[in-house]
Amino acid sequence: MADPRFYRNKGPFTLRELAEIGQCEIRRGDPTLSIRDVAPLSEADSMCLGVLHNTKYHTLLEDTKAAVCVLTEDMAGRAPNRLALLVTKYPQRAYALIASAFYPKEKKPGKIDKTAIIDSSAKLGKDVVIGPMAIIGAKTELGDFVEVGAYSVIEEGVSIGENTIIGSHVSISHADIGKCVHIKPGARIGQSGFGFFMDQGDMGGHVPVPQLGRVIIHDYVEIGANTTVDRGSGADTIIGLGTRIDNLVQVAHNVHFGKGCVMVAQSGVAGSTKLGDYVAAGGQAGIANNLKIGSGARIAAQCGIMRDVEPQEILIGSPGMPLKSFYRQVAVLKKLAEETRKK
Repeated sequence: MADPRFYRNKGPFTLRELAEIGQCEIRRGDPTLSIRDVAPLSEADSMCLGVLHNTKYHTLLEDTKAAVCVLTEDMAGRAPNRLALLVTKYPQRAYALIASAFYPKEKKPGKIDKTAIIDSSAKLGKDVVIGPMAIIGAKTELGDFVEVGAYSVIEEGVSIGENTIIGSHVSISHADIGKCVHIKPGARIGQSGFGFFMDQGDMGGHVPVPQLGRVIIHDYVEIGANTTVDRGSGADTIIGLGTRIDNLVQVAHNVHFGKGCVMVAQSGVAGSTKLGDYVAAGGQAGIANNLKIGSGARIAAQCGIMRDVEPQEILIGSPGMPLKSFYRQVAVLKKLAEETRKK
């Protein structure tokens, strides 16, 4: 259960209310049953709701002390009779909606810390929150209810839409940011990309190419801690609607993300690559420059992408290859290793 020092519980809710919130069907249990919290099945008590979203953990149903469980239709028959049941096709989605009702994001009252430095030409919306030692540069625009964390720097000309949260120690330059965006601590948005002409002559070495583009971040995007998003070298770097970028991700200049993309920790995208809608890349995946990644493509963890990827294609390995080809090669290598061992 959530630690009350950090999270404020807005419960209780009845089983009927939770079914409506989570868009579930009450399969078993008293609709007026009062539920006070959410918790993992292994830690829940008799006043809690838990979720089973992975069938391999079905044994937790027998041992849990929870009053209610959210699960799929095919798992309902395995649940003990003492458990009230909320049935849905997507238990994790339902749990997310229910947990958000118990622990909603609370807006902070507008406050500007006395140590913050704000240029006189900056435009601030209503009820903005600006933390200690934050710097808001000239001609910046912050929408209503924007939060800027301690020690963050918003440089000249940046615009930030309403309800966007900027964590602590973030730096942002050359960027237009939409509404309801969450940029987590330590992120670097809009720094110059890795752009230069490689020169081995005697004229002073590599020649830097001016990076003259912007970073455009659309609404409802989340960017993780210590992630970097370079501004464009000419064309803009674009992060599409609702995209989720994890911690420690590198996004190079001129990269375009479609809507709803997912990039997991320590992955990277090289310059000018374009990703369609709902592309997902696992941890430590690497995508080379100037490629096109089709909508709905799936790129496995540690996969190295060196060619264009077709829509809905699934790639694994380095260099990336279709899933079936990869496992076929693994099987052949395993067979060869076994034959060599026997010899």
